[in-house]
Amino acid sequence: MPAFRWDLIGVVLLAFAVAAIGALVVRRLIHRRVRELDTVSPENREALHTRAKQLVQALTLLFYGAAALASVSLAVDRLGFNEPAWNPRYLLHWSLTHGVNLIIVLVGAYIVIRAASIGIEQLQFNLARRHGGADYEWQRRAATVGGILTRLVTVAVVFVAALMVLRELAIDILPILTGAGIVGLAVGFGAQNLVRDIISGFFLILEDQVRVGDSARINGVVGSVEQINLRTIVLRDGEGGVQVFPNGTINTLANLSKQYAYAVVEVRVAYGENMDRVIGTIKEAGESIEHDKSLGVLVQAPLEIMGITSLADGAATITMKFRTYPLNQGKIANELRRRLLNLFVGRHIRPFSA
Repeated sequence: MPAFRWDLIGVVLLAFAVAAIGALVVRRLIHRRVRELDTVSPENREALHTRAKQLVQALTLLFYGAAALASVSLAVDRLGFNEPAWNPRYLLHWSLTHGVNLIIVLVGAYIVIRAASIGIEQLQFNLARRHGGADYEWQRRAATVGGILTRLVTVAVVFVAALMVLRELAIDILPILTGAGIVGLAVGFGAQNLVRDIISGFFLILEDQVRVGDSARINGVVGSVEQINLRTIVLRDGEGGVQVFPNGTINTLANLSKQYAYAVVEVRVAYGENMDRVIGTIKEAGESIEHDKSLGVLVQAPLEIMGITSLADGAATITMKFRTYPLNQGKIANELRRRLLNLFVGRHIRPFSA
């Protein structure tokens, strides 16, 4: 066994010094890039900084791990432990070859996923900012696209990394790929509903029919869209229940919050009331909302009174509607009812009651 040489210590110190410098440079570059990025909100900036921190930690671990493995490999070579035999020496040799590759594959996959997440999140911010930071419609669309891209990248990277790990473990992946292809073909013939759901989901996303955060009515169920996947869409109804619809089974879909919405209110008054006075009171309530500092910015047009839309059961039904920005129709409708009630009580206009 050759004598231990002092130059080995110098090489090890140099390897760790290079790793430290590399980690420092990468950290500064990533932080500088993150500071230069524009974000839509402080919450988005905080999320971006968190992911950047995780990416820096992974890269730092990779640098120091490579330095440590290189140092051990050099020491083993200098000490003469390089005979291929099934003993602790061979185990050490395998760890320094295939083991290093395994670590690089796993850490590299983690880094790719984190870097892709940062890139997709920045793409999401740019997409929302390009159409106005306050445009919630484009923010929801960008969030939907970003979530789907993140899942696709994660699945693809994990699949490729798993195949590389199996190859490093001396497992022949060709039968696995062949078997997966045969199984996929069988599933393609047998799972027609699954294929139908995926194709329907693809066109649902491509045509921008609905987005995460929208208010929608799907197959007669009204709620808020929480998730959009290639196979399913998840809706939370008014009672808090989670409704899951396979995309292929969606027969009717109404997006209640795309570009604008209507806050529709109906009032029933007795035949004996002066209808001109009632309609004038309704107009006054609508104008008060338009001139309200906090509520006026939520409406896009003056109150539209559609007139007396029904005469039945001794009452006249007057229908009116406000054109509002998406997801604000409920708030405006409730406020309009409250102001109408106050004005009716003050002017002794009695709504009809059976």
